[in-house]
Amino acid sequence: MTHYDLVIIGTGSGNSILSPEFADWKTAIVERGTFGGTCLNVGCIPTKMFVHTADLAATPAKSSRYGVDEELTGVRWTDIRDRVFGRIDPIAAGGSTYRRQHADNGNVTVYDGTGRFTGMKELTVTGADGETRVLTADRFVLAAGSRPIVPSVAGLDEVGFQTSDTIMRLDQLPRRLGIIGSGFVAAEFAHVFSSFGVEVTLIARSGLLLRHEDTEIATRYTEVAQQQYDIRLNHDTVRAVRRDDGAVSLEMLSQSGTDELVVDEVLVAVGRRPNSDLLDPGVTGVEVDEAGRVVVDEYQQTAVDGIYALGDLSSKYQLKHVSNHEARVVQHNLLHPDDRIEADHRFVPSAVFSSPQIASVGLTEEEAREQGIRYVVGRAEYAGIAYGWAMEDTTGFAKILADPDTGLLLGAHVIGPQASTVIQPVIQAMSFGLTAPAMARGQYWIHPALPEIIENALLDLKLAEG
Repeated sequence: MTHYDLVIIGTGSGNSILSPEFADWKTAIVERGTFGGTCLNVGCIPTKMFVHTADLAATPAKSSRYGVDEELTGVRWTDIRDRVFGRIDPIAAGGSTYRRQHADNGNVTVYDGTGRFTGMKELTVTGADGETRVLTADRFVLAAGSRPIVPSVAGLDEVGFQTSDTIMRLDQLPRRLGIIGSGFVAAEFAHVFSSFGVEVTLIARSGLLLRHEDTEIATRYTEVAQQQYDIRLNHDTVRAVRRDDGAVSLEMLSQSGTDELVVDEVLVAVGRRPNSDLLDPGVTGVEVDEAGRVVVDEYQQTAVDGIYALGDLSSKYQLKHVSNHEARVVQHNLLHPDDRIEADHRFVPSAVFSSPQIASVGLTEEEAREQGIRYVVGRAEYAGIAYGWAMEDTTGFAKILADPDTGLLLGAHVIGPQASTVIQPVIQAMSFGLTAPAMARGQYWIHPALPEIIENALLDLKLAEG
């Protein structure tokens, strides 16, 4: 048994906590998988490298409308894959090497294996070889992340399937890909593989794709996606999966009866679950909610003094920028226990790098109505701004919700080119309490540029006089 000042479980955002101020702390880091966490290895970074490549591959299909005749002669899948992971894998390996060999004053020990609490502030780490080590500590940071949810479907394990953790490393492109799921992971991979020439089918339980977005946005995305992919809406259950002559057959239930789909690969993209069950945190007094998330307070501390949690393990957002913010909060509170700061989750933005892109922050209309919050809506179309004309965009739009009396912004939702960038001024305005009139008329808006769609949506708001 070895005692530490601090034990960090997970090497995603948790790894960033160890600033030079911790040089005198005896610290252990526990990692069950690849160093660097979800974002670096299987999440936001590699997926966006694939998305950018997919954007390029998709250009020829749309170029003729501009009078340019382009042709996609092919994609070199292994070159695409190896460019991505040829950059990412060395970063993960380098982070591991640094922590093992070059930590300040040699105060950090890295343990490879799965950590499970076996007593109050006692963690047993089991390595791949079955060897166990028991660690105790005054303080713990639980940053063990999440993993893909795999539904119980007859034959799925026997047939074999992909998740977001594995599909980017395929040896060859499938001709046909079936995606079980309708959220952001499904939307992004549908764009990637379709752009590379794969026949993509999305299987959705509900009548909308991206149904957690504002309903207007989800509806528009579903309409656009139906022109790009085979979309099976209202397919509540995939009952069975089997392999026939090398192909995979999925038997599904829809509102009209039984449906069948034949593909070459299946991607399961129905969400991710926190890794709390692997930690067994209840043994050390840490609470877990019904969704499996570790419960934390405004300081990111659990019910146990000195045990903090962050990221996918405890956050409903499952976003890297949220994990990084929470890591900074935890870092400060570990170093300054008598002057702690609170995490700020007021205006958390998100983006879907699909085709088209989607970005959102704050309340949807549905949430505002459910909470009884008064609001007005301002809308603007990409087709109504000069750069939208240049792009010939006829489907994108932005909508902004604001308090009719104060003019303060309540939410914003954008679907269209570069939505993840276009929405940033709204995030800033909400974070710093800027009103819609002040934002619209208190600055220059570059003309002609895409952010003018935000200016126009702000000006469309019908606010109270005065």
